[in-house]
Amino acid sequence: MRYLPKSDAEREQMLAEIGARSIDDLFAVIPAEYRLNRDLDVPRQHAESEIIDYFRNAATKNTVGYYSFLGAGSYRHYRPVIIDSLVQRGEFLTSYTPYQAEITQGTLQAIFEFQTMIAELTGMDVANASMYDGSTGTAEAVMMAVRVTGRHKAAVARTVHPEYREVLATYTKYQGLPSNEVGFDRRTGRIDLAALEAEVSEETAAVLVQSPNFFGVIEDIPAIAQIAHAKGALLVVAITEAISLGIVRPPFEADIVAMEAQSCGVALSYGGPFCGVIATKEQYVRQMPGRLVGQTVDRDGYRGFVLTLSTREQHIRREKATSNICTNQALVALMATIFLTVYGKEGLRELAVHNLAKADYAARTLSAQRGARLVFEGAPSFNEFVLDTGEAPELWTPRLLDVNIAGGVPLRHWYPELGNATLWCATEVITRENIDTAAQVLAAAAVEVQEAC
Repeated sequence: MRYLPKSDAEREQMLAEIGARSIDDLFAVIPAEYRLNRDLDVPRQHAESEIIDYFRNAATKNTVGYYSFLGAGSYRHYRPVIIDSLVQRGEFLTSYTPYQAEITQGTLQAIFEFQTMIAELTGMDVANASMYDGSTGTAEAVMMAVRVTGRHKAAVARTVHPEYREVLATYTKYQGLPSNEVGFDRRTGRIDLAALEAEVSEETAAVLVQSPNFFGVIEDIPAIAQIAHAKGALLVVAITEAISLGIVRPPFEADIVAMEAQSCGVALSYGGPFCGVIATKEQYVRQMPGRLVGQTVDRDGYRGFVLTLSTREQHIRREKATSNICTNQALVALMATIFLTVYGKEGLRELAVHNLAKADYAARTLSAQRGARLVFEGAPSFNEFVLDTGEAPELWTPRLLDVNIAGGVPLRHWYPELGNATLWCATEVITRENIDTAAQVLAAAAVEVQEAC
């Protein structure tokens, strides 16, 4: 009765109300072969203490962890314990949209601080705090460029995250917005500037690039901006690795920046929720989707915070809305705010340098193995690099898993022309020992291949 609160008499009354004589009569429309005519095969009920013991015993099987060289838009960084301690406070964890400003000043201020930090990081004038993640934020940024320019074409670099491009394709399909992809230089891994210049025209609303791009390579943003602006198009820069901004020059020349802030203290959590954001120049702020918190002064002269420029369909006519992004991402934005506050400017720079050093050591060590080589050289990169190991990733991946290491992401699915290339990422949580172990496994695999030949 604890989980099935209806009594037999109540069930009979309900059946009588709908004209059914029995439960079997109620479900008679379901073919007999799909009906279960036996008791469920489930274990007996357990006491609470037994359930706790069961899960404690099960948890002991997770004592061996894996060291991951996976990146590709989702990054494993150390999360200070203070983040969860603060975001789990009731006033943050249980709050929803801060419509009633007079009783949600704490949430509004947290969002305002987040916007301020993101604006400083990206080199933009203003930022929001309401995108679901980096992929939807990127698509919304292109839609924003369309509204600003009144044009209906986009040029998209193939070096943008493939899944971001898929999300953008879904958006543009029903917007009547053709988007053409621009290839990359096979030596540097950067966008092909000559191909981009040939693609951009007076009909182009947005040029979309990512930096560091999907290969971990830092794009030449000033050169790309010059090509875009020469034809009156807006430059949209996507950033999937926010920690890079601790050392990489912000994309000042961009008109709109779409960023995934997951790296800033947001757990991987099997893929979400993450923390998307759009930042832009002040002149375009009225076309920016999502929530924007502004600072003001009340009638007594005290500082206060309010939602401002709310151009979502909840507030204005649907046809005039800039977006249908309605969720409140304040909690994950708060995680990023705490993370950035804890690290500070110098700490973020040190963290970025640490990532840069780890990736450099990993790239040099892994590419030194027989049969391995770095696919792209001649342009700076951050904490990711593309490695061709000579043999198919499917062959050495199980060997790495045997020593509790998850290797790089195979690229053949998205870039068949790159063959056996894989994308590797090394953040501060990867140790020198992890890198050396991975190199030893790849070296042993190369020897086996050589002997087999």
